[in-house]
Amino acid sequence: MKFSVFQVSRKGGRDKNEDRMGYCYTRESGLFVLADGMGGHPEGEVASQLALQIVSALYQKEARPIVKDAPAFLGGALMAAHHQIIRYASEKGMLDTPRTTLVAALVQGASAFWVHCGDSRLYLVRDGELLTRTRDHSYSEHQGTKPNNPVAMNRNILFTCLGSPSKPMFDVTGPITLQQGDKIMLCSDGLWGTLDDSEIVRQLSQQPVSEAVPELVERALRSGGTRSDNVTVIALEWETPDSFESTRGISTDSIHEGVFASTIQAGLLDLAVDDLDDAAIERSIAEINEAIRRSVVRKA
Repeated sequence: MKFSVFQVSRKGGRDKNEDRMGYCYTRESGLFVLADGMGGHPEGEVASQLALQIVSALYQKEARPIVKDAPAFLGGALMAAHHQIIRYASEKGMLDTPRTTLVAALVQGASAFWVHCGDSRLYLVRDGELLTRTRDHSYSEHQGTKPNNPVAMNRNILFTCLGSPSKPMFDVTGPITLQQGDKIMLCSDGLWGTLDDSEIVRQLSQQPVSEAVPELVERALRSGGTRSDNVTVIALEWETPDSFESTRGISTDSIHEGVFASTIQAGLLDLAVDDLDDAAIERSIAEINEAIRRSVVRKA
């Protein structure tokens, strides 16, 4: 696999940054993850950090060197992260639970899959146009912004997330076959909340991700002003072997079998793969298989 990648996270006008992002890869597979800890609930940064750690730890466990069933893995990993956040809150005796959104993309061969819960988005841009983007799990996105509906006017009201007492809803998409120059961007609402989709697509189309991403982040921060939200983006550009030599991207061809590379750090939450609740993970995967089947039927 060959790709260019760039990631950045800025605190903006908030007291702390509750966003987390990172990526990891093997010789034949890559995982890109972003989570946005939710304000109004305690320890949003813990929820987002836990989500990244759990998903990446499961990826390290399953990618040998590829994940055999990408949709089942993404759904199961998301549910496992949700269970771990709930368990964290229970062990701490918290009256309210930490909560976070999550969007994760898995690239294997020339195919991309992704899962999302909440309003952190994934954009896929091809040949200067928006091929697709995720649909937010918000009332405004699903009901439409009707003037006589005040709930729909508030884009911040989500009806699902990780860490909520209710079972999270999510969508799994893919496979999408990637072409040379395709760009996949994961971002928190601090970016898309202040920039139109047309501006995002235009910027991604005109520049490599290493230049487009920081420019988009700066524009979002300027637009948000002193009250700007956290702004976090991770983006990759897919490259074919014949064009790779002219870029400064990542090639996984030289990685040995069984080697796992990651930018996701354990931080204060030092979790090991063996610490994961296997029973909860198995239940999550079982639950998710049925959800995936229902999703496929709806899209057919």
